[in-house]
Amino acid sequence: MKILNDVYKRRVRLTDERQKHFVSDHPEMKGQIEKLKQTLRDPEKVVRSRTDSQVELFYRHYDSTPVTQKYLCVVVKSTT
Repeated sequence: MKILNDVYKRRVRLTDERQKHFVSDHPEMKGQIEKLKQTLRDPEKVVRSRTDSQVELFYRHYDSTPVTQKYLCVVVKSTT
């Protein structure tokens, strides 16, 4: 498990299970952990989920990714 920090100085747990998920279900994310960290630390936009008030979506645009230019969305669920 990794501990990351978000733009609000909160600690975000990235579990081994979640890491396996995004590499297996989103193979373009393999080797992109630094972009994930940057998106949490310096997002262009943060949006609260419309369906779950404990979930926030952190967005950042990247001109270059393994597939093309894309927005990276990191989904964080608060447990407090």
